[in-house]
Amino acid sequence: MPCRGVRGATTVEVNTGEEILKATRQLLALMIRQNDIHEEDVASAIFTTTGDLDAEFPALAARQLGWLNVALMCTHELDVPGALQRCIRVLLHWNTEKPADRIVHVYIKDAARLRPDRSKLPPVDWTELERWIAEHIDDSAKPSRQ
Repeated sequence: MPCRGVRGATTVEVNTGEEILKATRQLLALMIRQNDIHEEDVASAIFTTTGDLDAEFPALAARQLGWLNVALMCTHELDVPGALQRCIRVLLHWNTEKPADRIVHVYIKDAARLRPDRSKLPPVDWTELERWIAEHIDDSAKPSRQ
């Protein structure tokens, strides 16, 4: 069975434990409902917060929802200038047969602006990238053909 990533993000108005837990529970509840996720199929979850949120571990919200056997981790998001503040993000690793294009990623509150859906990705110079790969590929790292 494939393991798929399910993304979500939300924001809070203030840095309090109660607000962080409430917002994270709401986010997880929507992710669970919209994707029909069952706790026993979740391999792990990574929660991040922006540096301005430190009053509580958002993973505690998953424990409150009964995810007692899921591996959980919290960390801070990169502090990129101009990035959305007071933001909680989650990445679930979910064992599912659902195809990747049918997974619903959930972005709510101010975090909805994080995904105007991929329309503003900067372009990639594929020729330059392929040239760099060709210059740096290590022939000894190629698999042997037997």
